Amino acid sequence: MLSKGGCPKTMLSIKDALEAVEGRWKLLLLFALSERPKRFRQLAREVSGITDKTLSKELKNLEANKLIRRDVYDTFPPTVEYSITPHGLSLEKVLDELHFWGLAHRREVLGK
Repeated sequence: MLSKGGCPKTMLSIKDALEAVEGRWKLLLLFALSERPKRFRQLAREVSGITDKTLSKELKNLEANKLIRRDVYDTFPPTVEYSITPHGLSLEKVLDELHFWGLAHRREVLGK
């Protein structure tokens, strides 16, 4: 429940969470990786509208926040695969709630 007072510790934890998943792409990338590991091109196809430059930047940021893992396999050429970590999977309830809120929001705003 949202309080009107705004506890400083709560504000800090919300700020930390928002910084980890900020932007338009990170949650979509986590959702795309939630079913199985994928390569860069697979992610670029699944998350429509993202540029290669932005995808690369977002993947590095997600990796820095320990939400995904980057595995490089010793093949020629090297195979790179991205997978969601247990820490990233801990956002499953957040993604579910965001999905349901998005459906309700669409109905409220667009009447659809």
